[in-house]
Amino acid sequence: MKTVVSSVQAKELDQYAIEEMKMPSLVLMERAALAVVDALEKKAETLKCVLVVCGTGNNGADGVAVGRILHLKGYDVNVCCLGEEQRYSPELRQQLEIAKKYCVSLVNNPSWNEYTTIVDAIFGVGLSRNVTGFYLEAIKQINQTFARKVAVDVPSGLCSDSGRILGHAVRADETVTFAFLKKGLCLYPGCEWAGETCVADIGIYERKNETPEAYTHAVEWQDVRCLLPKRAENGNKGSFGKVLFLAGSRQMAGAAYLCASACLRSGAGMVKIHTAQENREILQTLLPEALLSTYAEGQADFQMLKEDLEWCDVVAAGPGLGQGPQECSLLQFLLENCAKPLVLDADALNLFGKNPHWAKKLPKTCVFTPHLMEMSRMTGKTLEEIQREPFHSADEFAKRHQVVCVLKDARTVIAVPDGRSWVNLSGNSGMATAGSGDVLTGITAALLAVGEDPAHMAALAVYLHGCAGDVACGRKGDRSMTAQDIIGALPEVFKRGVDKNGEKQSNKGIYIAGRDCAKF
Repeated sequence: MKTVVSSVQAKELDQYAIEEMKMPSLVLMERAALAVVDALEKKAETLKCVLVVCGTGNNGADGVAVGRILHLKGYDVNVCCLGEEQRYSPELRQQLEIAKKYCVSLVNNPSWNEYTTIVDAIFGVGLSRNVTGFYLEAIKQINQTFARKVAVDVPSGLCSDSGRILGHAVRADETVTFAFLKKGLCLYPGCEWAGETCVADIGIYERKNETPEAYTHAVEWQDVRCLLPKRAENGNKGSFGKVLFLAGSRQMAGAAYLCASACLRSGAGMVKIHTAQENREILQTLLPEALLSTYAEGQADFQMLKEDLEWCDVVAAGPGLGQGPQECSLLQFLLENCAKPLVLDADALNLFGKNPHWAKKLPKTCVFTPHLMEMSRMTGKTLEEIQREPFHSADEFAKRHQVVCVLKDARTVIAVPDGRSWVNLSGNSGMATAGSGDVLTGITAALLAVGEDPAHMAALAVYLHGCAGDVACGRKGDRSMTAQDIIGALPEVFKRGVDKNGEKQSNKGIYIAGRDCAKF
């Protein structure tokens, strides 16, 4: 798994390498600069005339080192330092002194449009306020050029924790970030403004004996075979999980079909749908593999639901369920009588938001899968508040209710009560389509039925859902794909996940330097 760090953690790990591991700061800078130069030289045809724009801190010092190395390799390079000299960090002063001795060209007023590549080394991970003054003007000038733009660690003007644009930011074609991914490079709009992101090993590593919850992680393709529970060769349909769905009210059979179909495509041995009787014929036609138990309008059968709960291994509730009095009573009965792992989605979340006292009824293992609006309804926070701090919002909800919280967005965040968290990097805009969330519910329920750690299964489900979305996008395009296309891609995704000879794939747009990193 990729480790993802906050700005505070990045600085702490940097200091740990210097103070505890006795790695000299200038050595780290040299390795950082070499990593940037290595990335630059992969498109050497763009290096006819290079400008390195540096700030007053250590990010600027990295930039000066980049300029020196390029100069010594024979490239035409200029280095421009912004800011007042008295504010230069000691490392920047030292790098400038070295650069001058090597006769690196230093400029004050560059002609921005004459450069074929601009290296952005103005701000590092610590920026927390809006960009102003001559920094703002320089960033605007950089963005207005046609040059290739490569950012050092993070694009200047980008919040490295939230991915927000702090007034204005460099729109990079590529970003070379050091040691670990930064949270802001994983979230929108930051990941867009960072362009293709390379994580470079420069000699900074996690502390010894660090607890798993210390950092956020991102599932990678090579993790799938480790996390995906193996299927016993002598198993039967009961061995691979019996999943019950409380889903699909009158005229909402589609949601029930999508989650149940996705569940079967994700390896569940048996699926039963507890649904409105109007859906029987539709579901028997669309999904003959599923068992059905139905109720008439105004005649909820609690005894039948209780028997269904005794039959199953996992329950998922909410897709297309409705929010009327009958659905409310069904969900309340479910919460009062369910001791099995439970996935709550869609209307179940909306009903939960209206009945906060239900929090005391949740089973020990419970996964919530809200999108931003559902999260807003349950917490009272505005959409802007949740989007600004998705990690905090998910973590706070998970700890408050002692559940796994899957906060769905373009970049989904997963949090659990013990402090662990994940951010998902798979998927695409085509997945913003009706029924996509129902598909995720089905995948999650299937994995919970056979996995030991609900948190890992939830994170894996989100990742595989995104991978299936990427396959569907490749087949149909992001404008034309549907939720059924995502389900149709699941067999290919799971086949690759267990095939020893399958391709080892990674998340699109982000790669670890030195590793094979083809897209899924």
